[in-house]
This record gives sequence, structure tokens and C-alpha cells, in this order.
Amino acid sequence: MDTDLFLVIGITICALSIPSLLSAFVEGRAPRFGAVLVFAGVVMIVVALSNHGRGYSFAEIPDVFFRVIGRYLN
Repeated sequence: MDTDLFLVIGITICALSIPSLLSAFVEGRAPRFGAVLVFAGVVMIVVALSNHGRGYSFAEIPDVFFRVIGRYLN
């Protein structure tokens, strides 16, 4: 299980849920899809943090993104 990949996907999903949440709040409807995206993203982040041996620091997150992107582009 690749915890770096789970962390990157979780953060990306949470970031992509922001427009959906804002759109739902502005239009006055329930943010169902945005809430599901946030839940899925948070679950992936928690799995990554709990399965990674020493945890992640905030300063390490950009390096994790570049490692994952570099691994799949090469």
C-alpha cells in the first residue's frame, strides 16, 4: 500500500471538492456531492497518516507530491 499516493489523492480530492461545496452553498441547496468528496478525501488522508510509519510533516507534503508525480511520469 502506497501511503504517499493515498495522501496525494486525498488532498487532491479535498481540494477539488471546494468548488462543489461553494456552488451548493451559493445556490442554496444541500452540498451532497461535495460532502461525499470531502469524506472520501479525509478518509484517504487518515489512512495514509495512520499507515505511514513516522507520519508526515507540513514541510514534507510538497516533496511527497513531487515524489508521486515523478514516480508515475517516469
